[in-house]
Amino acid sequence: MRAIVESRAVPEVRAVISNRPDAQGLEWASSRGIPTQVVDHKAHPTRDAFDAAMAEAVSAHSPDLVLLAGFMRIFTPGFIGRFPRRILNIHPSLLPSFPGLHTHRQALAAGVKLHGCTVHVVTPSLDNGPIVIQAAVPVMDGDTEDSLAGRVLQAEHRIYPQAVQWFMQDRVEFLPGDVVRIRGSGVATDCVVAPRDRNP
Repeated sequence: MRAIVESRAVPEVRAVISNRPDAQGLEWASSRGIPTQVVDHKAHPTRDAFDAAMAEAVSAHSPDLVLLAGFMRIFTPGFIGRFPRRILNIHPSLLPSFPGLHTHRQALAAGVKLHGCTVHVVTPSLDNGPIVIQAAVPVMDGDTEDSLAGRVLQAEHRIYPQAVQWFMQDRVEFLPGDVVRIRGSGVATDCVVAPRDRNP
């Protein structure tokens, strides 16, 4: 969230909304004059009820995009249907490899030589939406989950604002099969952006 705000990829961040009252991003956003709100999932008896409340909170700000940052819940089709192809998420792996949790642990256990992150359009399926952009980072000898996560995070902070900027510039095109192409770039979604920092 902070990387997106500070990058100025969007002309206006209309609100930061969290399902957790203790989310650190709320205080940071508020200190920058960004409106904040909490829609606590624990206050709602069902997923559908929570998603309906969250959708109303988001809709009140008339967003062009809904950007997930550390949001650890799967939205129902009802929520996603309110904002079709306008919800983005960043996942710390090169999808479709290693969806879900503990991606760095999974990558190290699998012995892959490249790991990374993916910005994708959110669908009701976990980490399975159309891929907008990916960044690859090398897996070094002696890497731990923490050291690998640190390099991936640097890449996340570069590609998420880039993806947001493409959407704001109306350069994102959905081809048959939900393949994403960026107009004017000559690349499709399978492009891999190598990070500048390759130090372990």
